[in-house]
Amino acid sequence: MKKLRAGIIGASGYAGEELVRLLSRHPEVELTCATSRTYAGQSLGSVFPRYRECEVKFMEPVASEIAARADIVFSATPNGVCSAMAAELLDAGLKIIDISADFRIHDQAVWEKYYKMEHKAPQLLAEAVYGLPEVYGEQIRKARLVANPGCYPTSILLPGTVLLRAGLVESTGIEAICLSGVTGAGRKVDLQYIFPECNESIRPYGVTGHRHLPEIEQELALAAGVPAVTMNFIPHLIPVNRGIHSTVLFFAKDGVTADTALDALHAAYDDKPFVRVLGKGELADTKHVTMTNMCEIGVAYDARTNRVIVSSVIDNIEKGAAGQAVQNLNLMAGFEETAGLL
Repeated sequence: MKKLRAGIIGASGYAGEELVRLLSRHPEVELTCATSRTYAGQSLGSVFPRYRECEVKFMEPVASEIAARADIVFSATPNGVCSAMAAELLDAGLKIIDISADFRIHDQAVWEKYYKMEHKAPQLLAEAVYGLPEVYGEQIRKARLVANPGCYPTSILLPGTVLLRAGLVESTGIEAICLSGVTGAGRKVDLQYIFPECNESIRPYGVTGHRHLPEIEQELALAAGVPAVTMNFIPHLIPVNRGIHSTVLFFAKDGVTADTALDALHAAYDDKPFVRVLGKGELADTKHVTMTNMCEIGVAYDARTNRVIVSSVIDNIEKGAAGQAVQNLNLMAGFEETAGLL
């Protein structure tokens, strides 16, 4: 049986390497091309020795050459790269799963404000489907351009959209305090991310105006059915390689308790393969989800402050990037949603 041909644009970063790992074991997919300006001409196996058997060679990111080798492409590039190539790839009949932020935000002006550059394909913003499979699964199945969510947003939105849609919490006063492993910054040499600077250290960053904030607010507002959500999002860097823990605080509506919130989350996710809702009194732990495509969610309720307190964890490279991208591929191609991910 002929396999789906997949390409990776920007395959030399952490998300790109994770895609190589996942696609190499996918039963329905063949990795046929990978791009990297740095390693063009070298084999994937020479750059990533764990894939020594892989004969695919890195190539320059030329849209026409990618289109000749693939049916669907993942773009794991810096922001602004995918949007410059997207129209040409789509016109050539390819489907795109963009792991950067180029198509996540619906409003061009908001995107340009936070990413501080001109958007190169604003005509595609309305078409792009936000790639959170548990929320937009049916739209993803029909899409040709999917905007893979950010890692922090995934950990916040999976519990948050359910609680807001169910009318259990207020859409005002939301706070998200998040902790992420160092790989979230990407595969680059930068003083603040090298081992001596990160080890034995926890520090906040981007506490106002973080680029993921408008993406989170956009999706929470849609779930709540309100024009806008304004919240605090406070990310921290922690000295681990992989993993995100998000503590998200909501003001509860009358009569809501931990049991009420857990019931809504169980109803939404017990039939979903990649979300695990914990029992009463249990909170999430990153060690239970690293190297998996799973999101684990726990809930507490503080009667003193009338707060629903959500504890949500993912692996930032897998469910927060490459794994969720493969989950989206499975939906777009009509494969089993779990193919290559268990």
